[in-house]
Amino acid sequence: MTSNSTSSRNTAVYVDGYNLYYGRLRGMAFKWLDLVKLFDDLLIQRDQNEKLAKVYLFMAPALATFASHGNASVEAQAAYHRALKSRYDDRFETIYGTHSFDRSGTLLPVYVPGQPCDRTLRTRVWKLEEKKTDVNLALHMYRDACRGLYDRVVLVSNDSDAEPALEALRSDFPHIMRGVVMPIRPVISGITTHRRPSGSLAKQADWTLAHLGDDVLAAAQLPDIIPTRKKPIRKPAHW
Repeated sequence: MTSNSTSSRNTAVYVDGYNLYYGRLRGMAFKWLDLVKLFDDLLIQRDQNEKLAKVYLFMAPALATFASHGNASVEAQAAYHRALKSRYDDRFETIYGTHSFDRSGTLLPVYVPGQPCDRTLRTRVWKLEEKKTDVNLALHMYRDACRGLYDRVVLVSNDSDAEPALEALRSDFPHIMRGVVMPIRPVISGITTHRRPSGSLAKQADWTLAHLGDDVLAAAQLPDIIPTRKKPIRKPAHW
């Protein structure tokens, strides 16, 4: 679906939910984030004649056993996804991966402050790993490009594992403009307490946004109560 020079450029956003949450939202008051509004606003600010066609959110379901708030965390995540789907219908889609963990525990080196890693000093821990999210995201981006669905794509991640997907798009579909939004905190007074922007992702992008500020996130929050045909969806109390 290639647009002409006078029509809007159909744009899709692919969000690495794990990277967004742990890179920018964890411990903050912005978890009830309206992803569609966030990127509608961003494209308007870019003023590049871009139209947001769809936001894809890639992540694994929360597990009560490992979540900070147990079953409440599972219910909160489900409510959030329902809220976005109810509000935007075919402009939003969640694509789920899975979790993997060894029920007998995983042996890892013990951290001792000021000492180098000693692999002979190990302890058994619960190690939860998210599976399929990266692969799902990469395949979805590439297959959408093969089908000619969008003129422009935006990756929301600061994970360098996504570099091969962007590189493939750049090589095989050079007409598709690639943007990268890195869900990290901005540098304040020359000091950052979070990760640096990924240079490998930036190298494969036509444009980048190196952080998401509090003001941007605060301006893109869902209403506390979202009416539906059935029971209204409410913002989780602990969010």
